Amino acid sequence: MRTDDLDFDLPEELIAQSPPSERTASRLLHYRRADGMLEHRIFSELPELLKPGDLLVFNDAKVLPARFALRKNTGGRVDGLFLDERRPGRWHVLLRNIGASAKGEFAVIGAAEFVARIVEIGPAGEYEIELSTSQSAALILDRIGRMPLPPYIRREKDADARDATDRERYQTIFAKQAGAVAAPTAALHFSQPLLDTLASLGIERTFVTLHVGMGTFKPVTAQTLESHAMHSERYQITADAAAALNRAKAEGRRIIAVGTTSARVLESQPDKEFSPCDSETGLLIYPPYRWKHVSSLLTNFHLPRSTLIALVAAFVRLDEQRKLYQAAIEQRYRFFSYGDAMLLE
Repeated sequence: MRTDDLDFDLPEELIAQSPPSERTASRLLHYRRADGMLEHRIFSELPELLKPGDLLVFNDAKVLPARFALRKNTGGRVDGLFLDERRPGRWHVLLRNIGASAKGEFAVIGAAEFVARIVEIGPAGEYEIELSTSQSAALILDRIGRMPLPPYIRREKDADARDATDRERYQTIFAKQAGAVAAPTAALHFSQPLLDTLASLGIERTFVTLHVGMGTFKPVTAQTLESHAMHSERYQITADAAAALNRAKAEGRRIIAVGTTSARVLESQPDKEFSPCDSETGLLIYPPYRWKHVSSLLTNFHLPRSTLIALVAAFVRLDEQRKLYQAAIEQRYRFFSYGDAMLLE
């Protein structure tokens, strides 16, 4: 499949810069594959579109405030993104504006008592740094970090009044397993009252975990999807989640993936049965893909030329994906992480 088949022109003003006032106030484009029905809804109307016995599958990954900054001895600033913790005090990171100063010590902005030094440079431009502390990364980042919003959401380099809002709203209400550096954005639209309403109607839910990495949102630069080197992400399915999924599948009930991350977890499993696991997936879904488990998909609107929009095209067919995105642009939907959603049946 050619990557430019996934391209489209988006007016810049449709890129959402902030979340709506209420989580459920986003708009919802509803599309039915069986007959091509398309309608425009509000997310709070989701209970009207589901039916008893449906199983919603959420990603309960928790986003770390992974953006941080260092200060060079010369006074220059180095912007960093935490990726993971090798051990207490040793981080795997991306660094920007490092220049030729990869040696020596750096002050940690926001925690002046700590210093950091680069101990290893990776082949893809990533770094390992060592901090003068044995405190956990989660504890330090909670103090000094900012939420790793995608670059198309504009924020000041230093803390501004929106930091507190981003810490709350760029996180699902059920986020539990810390480690993600990007949010499973389709689930940002859910509030506790909405979850309670769905449960009262007999709509079930379960949780899987996939620690979303920055590679999820990276545009594909290869000319074809077949040539794209897909990133790998760690995921877990608990015994309870596997049992809920197997029951739904055995009873012929719909399994609804809330977000592309949940969809990739589900589709990474064998054809017939779900099993508890702690594994990695590098699954790249694009047309023509044969879906094994996912009956419906709830998702946001995605970046052009990305693996995410390829997954959507695989679910509805490429020509229908183009029509849906054109309709969303014409109707002035809000796009990307803080934007509106689609329910694809």
